[in-house]
Amino acid sequence: MKTIAVIPAFQEGGRIAQTVREVLPFVDGVVVVDDGSRDETAEVAKKTGAIVVCHRVNRGQGAALRTGTEAALRLGADVIVHIDADGQHDPSSIPNLLAPIVSNEADVVFGSRFLGVESVGMPLSRRMLLHAARTFNAFVIGIPRRMTDPQSGYRVFSSRAAREVDFRHDRMAHCSEILRLVTRSDLRWREVPVRVHYSKESLEKGQKPWDAAGIAWQLFLGALMGR
Repeated sequence: MKTIAVIPAFQEGGRIAQTVREVLPFVDGVVVVDDGSRDETAEVAKKTGAIVVCHRVNRGQGAALRTGTEAALRLGADVIVHIDADGQHDPSSIPNLLAPIVSNEADVVFGSRFLGVESVGMPLSRRMLLHAARTFNAFVIGIPRRMTDPQSGYRVFSSRAAREVDFRHDRMAHCSEILRLVTRSDLRWREVPVRVHYSKESLEKGQKPWDAAGIAWQLFLGALMGR
């Protein structure tokens, strides 16, 4: 099975090379989507062995993942891995994510930080925010409570699932949108434990507690438009 990793990247010139190098041993190819960066992200990614697709302006992580997923499908991917550029997602978890799809037990696999594998450096505030997001998703969006990590960006799709899951939120609300689309479809899904490493730099670039209100508003507007 041809496996391609999709890495959305914005202003990651200092870290993208290490991320690509660490991901490549576990996949057949890497697509980096440079989401309107003003630094050397695209150039560094190309030199490290990635296929690079560029947005002229910053459109958001959801839009970058959609662009990368479409590119991976055009490249003939049987399996598509979504993984962040900042080094938080440990690439050694990729085989664990792939296993249910390779064995034809699932169509979509979500990585979870709450299934027994300790995440390194996760602050208490981030843990509390993620648990609040789980409650919001369950009671407002209708995502099953058994979903332990509703904001995980570490996920794997079969090619069939990648074509069916037509997510449209350009920015951070895409995580909840993907979960809603998958759990309401006939696609088989499951969660598996993954390891995540937090650093000062990745926490500074990541979601903040006040971002939750913006995500909730995006999801509300999406619901009004039938998304």
